[in-house]
Amino acid sequence: MPLDALPHLRSGKVRDLYDVDDHHLLLVVSDRVSTYDVIHPTPVPDKGRVLTGLAAFWFDHLREFGPHHLVSTSTRDLPDAVADEADHLRGRFMLVRKVEIVPFECVVRGYLAGSGWQEYRERGTVCGLVLPEGLVEADRLPEPIFTPATKAELGAHDENVPFEVVEAAVGAELADRLRSRSLALYLAAAVHAAEQGILLADTKFEFGLLDGELVLADEILTPDSSRYWPADRWTPGATPPSFDKQYVRDYATATGWNRTPPAPALPDDVVEATRARYVEAYERLTGQPFTAWLEQP
Repeated sequence: MPLDALPHLRSGKVRDLYDVDDHHLLLVVSDRVSTYDVIHPTPVPDKGRVLTGLAAFWFDHLREFGPHHLVSTSTRDLPDAVADEADHLRGRFMLVRKVEIVPFECVVRGYLAGSGWQEYRERGTVCGLVLPEGLVEADRLPEPIFTPATKAELGAHDENVPFEVVEAAVGAELADRLRSRSLALYLAAAVHAAEQGILLADTKFEFGLLDGELVLADEILTPDSSRYWPADRWTPGATPPSFDKQYVRDYATATGWNRTPPAPALPDDVVEATRARYVEAYERLTGQPFTAWLEQP
């Protein structure tokens, strides 16, 4: 539901962004679900709350790796103009600092999957980085790699680019900071996830600048921005199941949908299975019941 009391800045596939004051934004995470960059008409209940809860967990867990934009997820800190929406917003909003977003997705890959696997099959590279011969789908890479991408508009796909493109756009010093911090965040998150029996195959970070300081922004390490695999289901050479909208993607593909709007509606069993997968990811990664997040002040 829209928040008419605050200026609406924009909506993405999942998030709605509102202006609060000169220094803050309100980021509201919906239950919308998309595949192939097209939004389905059927929401997945609590998906937005799972994404918000996981992002809040990771911002706190990785705080030693540098500043982030999150100020609060407590309804006590909601702007006065939307305080009467507390019940609706509980668990699905982030009050964040305004930053100047760096126009690149900072992707880190620890395993060979997705567009990286496709490029490797064709050219033996990922984002121009030459990898060893003989790798198979879902293989663990010798070491994690930084593979940036352009930030696409709604309805378009991000485009992988060589690191030199980032250097040319933002300067060598900032590009190096983006790469080193992204790799450090990935490695720390991967260690934590592995302790919970989950492999972090790849993820993407966004950063912004605030008074010259590099600030981690947007969402972080959610099933929408990361590829999580159950460790006990991982076998190189095959596509492991993932903690995301895989059920939605599989259903949409099976209908014969041509991947252009409108996306098909989702049946109850697909919605329920998808919700369960998101909640399982939250509970395993945070070590807390999802109900505890829903009951936060």
